[in-house]
Parts: sequence; structure tokens; C-alpha cells
Amino acid sequence: MRLTCFATNTADEAIATLELRHRQRARAEDRIRAARATGLRNLPLHDAALNQIWLEIVQIALDLLAWMPLLALTGTARLWEPRRLRLRLFSTAAQLVTTGRRRYLRLATHWPWTDVITYALDRLHALPHPG
Repeated sequence: MRLTCFATNTADEAIATLELRHRQRARAEDRIRAARATGLRNLPLHDAALNQIWLEIVQIALDLLAWMPLLALTGTARLWEPRRLRLRLFSTAAQLVTTGRRRYLRLATHWPWTDVITYALDRLHALPHPG
């Protein structure tokens, strides 16, 4: 059993409404933490217009990081933070091999998360094509 307690000075609200508001705030803080880990911690450029481009790139990365666990990952991999995703999935050693007019991604066999990557790619490949 898991017990949760929070204190508030909000009056005349149902406890279920208060708990929903509390959990939504926690999700927002998770997204802020992911944004900081993705590149929002500091603005690296000196010009405001260039930093605006940087923020757009960070936003695209955050959108991809939000959708990828829902569409491709299963189990505990869905809960991985951006740093763990970067370490385990995005920095994997691989070769792009072209043979017989087809391209294959050959992953390192000794990498502990090769099966997670393979299964995620299979799930993404099985999605219906938009159109």
C-alpha cells in the first residue's frame, strides 16, 4: 500500500479535485526537469534570435521525448529520464549497412539494451502510416 499526504490551505474543494491538481503539478515539474536536462538549463548563444532557434530545437526534442516512450517503449523503459535515455539508447554503437538496396542498422550485440532498441524500432515500424 502507498500512502500520500499533502497539505493545502484551499477550502471548500473535494479531496479528489485537490489530489488531481497536485498530480498535474507533479507532471508539469517532470516536464520542466526533462526540459532542463535536454538543453534548457542555459542559453548557449549570445543573440536573442539565435537563442530562439535553440529553444525551438529544445522544444522539438522534448516533443520527441514525450511521444517516444508512449509509442515505442514498454515496461520500465517508459519511465526513463532523458539522461538515462541518452546513455542507454541514443549513444549506442551501431553501423548503418547498405546491402541489396536495403539499409540495416547493425547494433552492437554486447550492449545490454540492444533488445530494448530493437523492440522499440519494431514497434515504431509497425505503426500505421499517416495519410
